[in-house]
Amino acid sequence: MSRRRALVTGGTGAIGAEIARQLRDDGMAVTVIGHPSEQPGLAELRSRLEAVEIAFCDLADGEAASQLVCALEQQDGGYAVLVNAAGITRDARFARMSPSQWREVIGTNLDAAFYVTQPLFTGMCARGYGRIVNIASVNGQKGQFGQANYSAAKAGLHGFSMALAQEGAGQGVTVNTVSPGYVETPMTAAIRPELLAKIRAQIPLGRLALPAEIARVVVFLCAEQAGYITGANIPVNGGLFMSA
Repeated sequence: MSRRRALVTGGTGAIGAEIARQLRDDGMAVTVIGHPSEQPGLAELRSRLEAVEIAFCDLADGEAASQLVCALEQQDGGYAVLVNAAGITRDARFARMSPSQWREVIGTNLDAAFYVTQPLFTGMCARGYGRIVNIASVNGQKGQFGQANYSAAKAGLHGFSMALAQEGAGQGVTVNTVSPGYVETPMTAAIRPELLAKIRAQIPLGRLALPAEIARVVVFLCAEQAGYITGANIPVNGGLFMSA
């Protein structure tokens, strides 16, 4: 392929959009997938994501996700890069967490990665090249009060990455995880100021990450020169959680 193609799920969110822009600026032809509920704001999304193809799908719907991704994969020689960045939260204490809160988070944050990755992984292996990066979370490493669903899904993403890395290694396909800490997004902007101050106080670097700082690590892992890194989890959390 003369120009490698990249697919970013959750590419309409703050982190996903920045990943898409940096991959575009790195010379890739980028497609992002957002949720159908965002479709009325398509004009605004296009202004934020110039020269990026935008599609919409509920990726927790396995049949719809598979149909869309298979159709996209058949265009222009398939995708060389996949970033699974789609994610939601439905926080609640575990004793009060409803089955729907559990299911929605697992569906969007973990099941969707399976639905999207399977058809693209097959194509990457057949072509002998691929870069897959799954966006997890510091809370998938250390857990978080009120996020049994989210923590389980994000921890599961790294287990998924390690297993897939072993299957893709012989075919030139690397699979890695990036685990951000707290990032400056509309979601964190909605946190009460006093609570946000407590969060910052726990971070050795004393601040939240910028979306661009997360995206930079993702773009590094997506580069051809990163071909000897696979099955790894790269924490980008300001020192909030450190493991041996």
